[in-house]
Amino acid sequence: MLSYLKKWNTLRNQILVVFLFVMVIVLSLVSMITLKQVSLLIRHNAESQIKQTAMETSGRIDSLFEQLNTATKFMMTNREVQRLFERIHSGEKVTFPELQRLKSVVNNIQANSEGIYSVELYTEDLKQVFPLDSSMKMFERLNVKWIYEADRAKGRLVWIGEDPRNSQFYLAIRRITLMERQFVNGGYLLVRIYKPYFSITEVNTGQYVFVSDPEGKMIFSNTPHSIDLSSLNERTATIMNQIEYMVTKQSSNKGFTVFILTPVSALTKGMNGIRLGIIFAGIIGMLVYFLCSLLLSTVITRPIVQLTKTMRLANERLLAVDPQMVTVNEIRELNSTYNQLVKETNHLMKMVYQKEIVRSQSELKALQAQINPHFLYNTLESLRWSLEEKGEEELADVVVSMSELFRYTISRHANDDWVTLKEEFCHIENYMEIVKFRFGDRIKWKLWLSKEWEQVRIPKLIIQPLVENAVVHGLENRSSPCTITVTVKPGLDRHLEIIVEDDGAGMDEETLKAVKQAVDTGGLVSKKGKGMALYNVKKRLQLYYRDETNTGLTIDSWKNKGTKVTIQIPINGGEKNV
Repeated sequence: MLSYLKKWNTLRNQILVVFLFVMVIVLSLVSMITLKQVSLLIRHNAESQIKQTAMETSGRIDSLFEQLNTATKFMMTNREVQRLFERIHSGEKVTFPELQRLKSVVNNIQANSEGIYSVELYTEDLKQVFPLDSSMKMFERLNVKWIYEADRAKGRLVWIGEDPRNSQFYLAIRRITLMERQFVNGGYLLVRIYKPYFSITEVNTGQYVFVSDPEGKMIFSNTPHSIDLSSLNERTATIMNQIEYMVTKQSSNKGFTVFILTPVSALTKGMNGIRLGIIFAGIIGMLVYFLCSLLLSTVITRPIVQLTKTMRLANERLLAVDPQMVTVNEIRELNSTYNQLVKETNHLMKMVYQKEIVRSQSELKALQAQINPHFLYNTLESLRWSLEEKGEEELADVVVSMSELFRYTISRHANDDWVTLKEEFCHIENYMEIVKFRFGDRIKWKLWLSKEWEQVRIPKLIIQPLVENAVVHGLENRSSPCTITVTVKPGLDRHLEIIVEDDGAGMDEETLKAVKQAVDTGGLVSKKGKGMALYNVKKRLQLYYRDETNTGLTIDSWKNKGTKVTIQIPINGGEKNV
């Protein structure tokens, strides 16, 4: 299990998991906030619509009550009614025909008034005047307090409520004021109203509507369930039939109150569809985000994986260069840095490899030359003494120089790769003595070395090949004398300039160009090997002074004027690079 987890513990998977985790959190928060806001918006709109319905219903109740008020007011102010009650108020006796005319007037007004079932008229002393077939006293008909309420209302219509004699009707009372007698009390008008008159039909399915009169008594309900209206408060959910309802309450100007109970489930009826839509959109979003995250994590980690695979190749061969890939700046910089490191490392490995080859070849040659160096030295020493005994001083000096040259060249000591400038100049002196024996007065030389630089250490045999090159090519096809000069002088940035120049044949521009190319590439200018010695010197300088940027070899030559070769080496800066 642990190994399985380690297998999946990659940068790509970590980036993918982090992206998905952040995405799930963001989508969850957005979904919850969106769902909450949409739910509140839908509920608010539904509540506003229900509130508007309640206001319209309340207005309708007021309108119905105002119709009753208008009809009773019209009846009260009728000329026949006013004249009849004026006579009664004056104590005059009313005849039966007058009462008959009153019946006709009342019935006519009642027929044109919606909701009024019957009308009763009483005198100021509470005796019934209409209908004619009854002699009931008013206080026998209803509670005396309503008479007082009618007097206090001063002619306005007063709602009484349910008829105590018949529960199918509602009662309303109004005092009859005599307009010709300074609005004194002339009697009372009592109307019976149909209960269905206040019925409400414009409600949605599932909603319950209750209407209460100014006394708080229910006058309309569209449900057979009984409920205590005093327990209903606006915007307070109640439970009826195990269903939660929202209560909307609206009071009218006439004192009536409308209650509308709406199931809470109806307010959020569309939320299930919205919730499913948000969930579906979230799933689609997660899928799209997963694919985008997978693509992004792959783009980010692919160059790193490629770079890692390239680094692993180092165990098999030289470090491989990772191809440039179009990616982010940081990874591109990492890739570029690695490639630069690989190039420098490979170059260093090649330099070390070539140096080891040169060292091995030198050691092989030294071994071949060391067949018996003491035997060679003893033989040359014997030859020298033999020549001196015979008076051949010049030949004896040549043999001494040859002996010293061999001793310097093939002898092996610790750290034998490095010698002082003084030792190298002594070797050049011995070489020139031998060359003079061959060329005689045609060859001359000058060696300039300040005591200040005698102990500066340089690679062994780094100057002698240049001197030999000057001897070979300076006297080529030339019978006049040639002078070779070797000079050591200070250069720039703590470097020494070692100059080997001659006044021999020189080279034209084309030949000089070919020699310089051969020095750079290691090729041959001619079958005689022109340029090979210079190439070897330059290569050894690069091997021994690989960290020094100012170290190098330059060639200048002029036809029939001579050639100058200059090498630059750091002062005491070479051995640390070995």
